[in-house]
Amino acid sequence: MIGTLINTLTVLAGSSIGILLKRRLPKGGSSVIFNVVGLFTLYLGLDMAQKTSSPVSLILGLLVGTIIGECLRLEDLMEGSAEKLRKKIGGDSNFVEGMITAFLTFCIGPMTIVGSIRDGMGDPSIILAKAVMDGFASMAYATALGMGVIFSAIPLLLFQGSLTIVGSLSGYLFPSKVIADLTGAGGIILLGLAIRLLKLREIKVGNMLPSLLTVPLISFFLKF
Repeated sequence: MIGTLINTLTVLAGSSIGILLKRRLPKGGSSVIFNVVGLFTLYLGLDMAQKTSSPVSLILGLLVGTIIGECLRLEDLMEGSAEKLRKKIGGDSNFVEGMITAFLTFCIGPMTIVGSIRDGMGDPSIILAKAVMDGFASMAYATALGMGVIFSAIPLLLFQGSLTIVGSLSGYLFPSKVIADLTGAGGIILLGLAIRLLKLREIKVGNMLPSLLTVPLISFFLKF
């Protein structure tokens, strides 16, 4: 669990520095950084999506997971929770987008999944490396999106902490091909997030989150 705790602290530190830098940016500087963040997210999503080992598991899992997310209206629930928090602390208009965007970027990726599971198994090295990367990324996100990025540390702690517990209980049961398909699913979700960040199309990325469960489950059963 030590890796996840350090990861949470680096996000808090990086985003705090980013907010201080945001105040010193010239007019229009935030939009430039916003575009850079969107393009980086696009690159990261493409890189991850290509790592899938079973396209059939990926498409089936994405379809089933997204349908579940649509029925549960996860995106609306996430935005509603973030909006309530914004009203309590008096955040700006970008608060909700900043919190959700940062959380999705930090928590959907191979280093998150594998790193958290390995952390639960007693090896925090992967998640510690991710913590350093997230610290710098949170700085950029906070510079573009503001205060909401700081509060993404809360769902990050809950999400990665849950995976760490799973890893401590059954981390050795995850085959490499299942992890690869899970990585591919995360890549597709990040692509959707990048498209939204670049304002090309409004995609309810939050509704795709159940795919992180359905893709590996389908991948696991199709192995047999």
